[in-house]
Amino acid sequence: MRPKIYLSRAVPSDCLARLEAIGELTWSPNREGPPAHGELLEQLPGHDVAVIQLTEDLDARVLNAAAPRLKLVSQVAVGVDNIDLEVCRLLGVQVAHTPGVLTDATADLTMALLLAACRRVVEADRFVREGQWKLWSLDLMCGMELRGRTLGILGRGRIGSAVARRAEAFGMQVIHCSRRSGVTLDELLLRADILSLHAPLTPDTEKIIDEKALFGMKEGAVLINTSRGGLVEEAALAPALDNGPLRAVGLDVYEGEPSVHPSLLGRSDVVLLPHIGSATERTRHRMAELAVEAVESWVRGERIAHSAL
Repeated sequence: MRPKIYLSRAVPSDCLARLEAIGELTWSPNREGPPAHGELLEQLPGHDVAVIQLTEDLDARVLNAAAPRLKLVSQVAVGVDNIDLEVCRLLGVQVAHTPGVLTDATADLTMALLLAACRRVVEADRFVREGQWKLWSLDLMCGMELRGRTLGILGRGRIGSAVARRAEAFGMQVIHCSRRSGVTLDELLLRADILSLHAPLTPDTEKIIDEKALFGMKEGAVLINTSRGGLVEEAALAPALDNGPLRAVGLDVYEGEPSVHPSLLGRSDVVLLPHIGSATERTRHRMAELAVEAVESWVRGERIAHSAL
């Protein structure tokens, strides 16, 4: 019997065709936006496989409702903090994700966001568009030069390491703090001219950059986050910019996506992007392909290449 596959969001047409070739496909009624929690509770039961994105919350309630039939969750993302992995283990649900393929795209975007925040690129663009530029001057839109600065990386996995290589090419000194090596978090905060976050979101890392950490950073520091919004206490950023050591902030991710803390929206010293770290055409397509390949492997009874458990 062909497995029943639940698809929560749109995927490229060739990936869709591959899913239709191996199973009976059920679309979420809302193909453009993520299904709400109540919709998942109603729609997911009766399916063997769920192909989802990071916007879908597969908590204990949803997973238990889908058990015992649900056997595989294939996520089109590398992070899996939206899935209760412990419940998946208890229920025997396999979880696949898409690591590695988005490393370079996210590292490139991190450097773009870093440069935009340090060199005031968005602010300068707006300055020109609004007709405020009247003449060149020696102090016009001066920002932070990267050469000789210290980049602190929190979480030196694939993406953090790729960012480090790019930063070194700019003449930066790189230090890092990770679970296995590097400096302590306190030392990272004290020494880093620019702090870039690349740790996964776990109970141990949630709000690891809280108000205390922000006010413990080096004077004139810049904070960049392209990992998960939950790593940062978002409400504390504006006070750290106004009354603390922060010079600028660059964010691609947020605590309550797609919502952004209102204190950040009108600021010229904050660069805001809509979670586009992996958003190149090739990378996003390959992410969808990896998610489909996991389903194909499961259908054939083969080992899933990229398991999150």
